[in-house]
Amino acid sequence: MRPPGARASANGSAPEGARSVTVLGPALTGFATSLSLILAIGAQNAFVLRQGLLGCHVFALCLFCALSDAVLIAAGVAGFGAVTGALPWLPQALSLGGAAFLIVYGALRARAAWRGGHRLTAEGQAGGVWAVVGTAAALTWLNPHVYLDTLGLIGAVSTEFDPGAAREAFALGAVLASFCFFFALGYGARVLAPAMARPVAWRVLDALIAAVMWAIAARLILGT
Repeated sequence: MRPPGARASANGSAPEGARSVTVLGPALTGFATSLSLILAIGAQNAFVLRQGLLGCHVFALCLFCALSDAVLIAAGVAGFGAVTGALPWLPQALSLGGAAFLIVYGALRARAAWRGGHRLTAEGQAGGVWAVVGTAAALTWLNPHVYLDTLGLIGAVSTEFDPGAAREAFALGAVLASFCFFFALGYGARVLAPAMARPVAWRVLDALIAAVMWAIAARLILGT
């Protein structure tokens, strides 16, 4: 006799209650895996934090970053991690391209830190939405680490689960973590707005961002 709520389907598949428990585990694993990888401070996160402090096109930026992660996570879970095996030159090309962009962007932030004078006002919010999204696109898609994290690591972890509902739940959990993180970072940054009202705070932030960009660029170049 089956317990209440454990009704099997007509085709003899697992009970509904058991199925929900089965997909919950993979979803939580996907959420935790994705969040642990994305929490590391990097070029993309630093840019989202800065735009969040400015209140400049935050929704579009967070949505773009989260959707980009969703595409990459879906590709990784679907098995596209084998692409790097088929194209052995791709990791080095991505590393060099990403390093070049990070060096230039870091230089721009270093110049802003040197000049100072930036305030959390409308004058600091210059730049259209496409310019902001374009910068985010470069920071996202030219970063070889994002491919390692999504196509490689998340894709590899997903193989622990059987194809079908369990693996799809893992992917959805990983995507949800990305959405939660970017929107929390972008909009949560406004909590720091009072402290960032002083120009000196912006000089410190820009200097730190430049240091992060150059450190990542150096690691990419030395690793090629």
